[in-house]
Amino acid sequence: KMVVVFIKQWYQRRVRGMVRGPCEFIPSIEMEIIDRRKAMPLDENEGIYVRDIKSGKVRAVVGQTYVLNQDEELWEKNLPEQIEKLLSSEIDPLADRNARSQGSAKSRQKHKVVTYRVPHNAAAQIYDYKAKRARVVFGPDLVMLAPDEHFTQLSLSGGKPKRPNCIRSLCLLLGPDFMTDIITVETSDHARLALQLSYNWHFEYNLAADSASYQADASALFAVPDFVGDACKALASRIRGAVAAVPFDDFHRNSARIIRSSVFGLDDNMKVKGSFKFNANRLVITNVDIQSVEPVDQRTRDSLQKSVQLAIEITTNSQEATARHEAERLEQEAKGRLERQKIDDEAEAEKARTELLKLQSMSAAVESTGQAKAEAQSRAESQKIEGQAAVEQAQLKAEAQNIEASSELKRINDARAGELEYVKATNTLEIEKAKEMASIETSKFQNMVTTLGAENIAKIATSGHDNQLAMLQALGLQSTLITDGSTPLNLFNTAKGFVGALEDK
Repeated sequence: KMVVVFIKQWYQRRVRGMVRGPCEFIPSIEMEIIDRRKAMPLDENEGIYVRDIKSGKVRAVVGQTYVLNQDEELWEKNLPEQIEKLLSSEIDPLADRNARSQGSAKSRQKHKVVTYRVPHNAAAQIYDYKAKRARVVFGPDLVMLAPDEHFTQLSLSGGKPKRPNCIRSLCLLLGPDFMTDIITVETSDHARLALQLSYNWHFEYNLAADSASYQADASALFAVPDFVGDACKALASRIRGAVAAVPFDDFHRNSARIIRSSVFGLDDNMKVKGSFKFNANRLVITNVDIQSVEPVDQRTRDSLQKSVQLAIEITTNSQEATARHEAERLEQEAKGRLERQKIDDEAEAEKARTELLKLQSMSAAVESTGQAKAEAQSRAESQKIEGQAAVEQAQLKAEAQNIEASSELKRINDARAGELEYVKATNTLEIEKAKEMASIETSKFQNMVTTLGAENIAKIATSGHDNQLAMLQALGLQSTLITDGSTPLNLFNTAKGFVGALEDK
């Protein structure tokens, strides 16, 4: 995708324009082609700085394919030389945190957005000079600078003893880690000593708080520019003050407790506290390791060496005496155990002799009573065998009777079952016979009715009444009253009733 930026001079005015391809463009004599631009594809972690030549405003374009228009140009972001070296170096801030060299540097395209990968367990501070506020990014994360943003460079102390501006970095490691320092102290009896101490430290911060307190805690981490030098100086002053109050002998015997109590302090129970916190930048010291204690003065070093040799000789002699006394004690204990073992063995021998005599007496008694006991046991065995045979015979008889009774019961059950089947079959035959006879009678009646016909059957049924009606009609009677002698009729009022009816008419 090609675009052409041209300038057209029309009546002494210069006008910038752009032609976007793909197309064919033939400029006129009044036009001047000043640039050919292509689309720049940008990843989500890539960007460019674009400046508007009319307003002068600079912005960052990130994560899209972008083409500069006729009023825009690429803007180069300049950074301090030291920050450029830190960005282009190949040193890992976490793995190579003790390295003093900057490593090989690579050239940076200044119009591209400045990116920095904050490592794990680290933080980087970015300050916006236009908005006048700072933001802190905790790793692992990728920082992309806006046009008005810059990194906060850390210049930390390093070496032994600590020297300022030895370590430069763009991120702050949050620990836990350790730092080693060499300090010179002087006891109350003016013995000067060089102490090599190692401090374990970490930063204490809360990422789960609300936004306001979160930003306050995050900004407090960068409140002290050189936290290594500041912490080492503060701890060295506390240690020097505590050592100056004790003589050399006391410090030589109790150096660990004196140094730890001076650094961490004591609680209400006069016990050494577990940590010491710098409230300014949330730095926490958790442990102090005393790596070496060496006198600075040569005479003190010689006297200390002599005292150490004398102490070693005294300790060696005391250990030899202790070992000799321990060997003598062990020898006496071994002799005592040997005598006691002899006495125990003699007692065990007497016990064994007593047991032997008991066994001999028991064998003699067994020999004298053996025959009678054997005869009695044989009789008992024979009676036992006879009893067992009688019991087995009774059991067999009972089983035989049980088998006979079972077979008889089975025979009776089989006979009854056969008889029941015979009765069932007879009853079934009788029922079938009755059903057949009823069917025959029904068929016979139906055939008779069919043969005679329904009208003939009706005439046969009413033939008696029809004959009587015909006889009466033949006699010429208008009305009749037929009764028998067992049912008399009252006819006394009948005529009156007839006459009364006529009178009414």
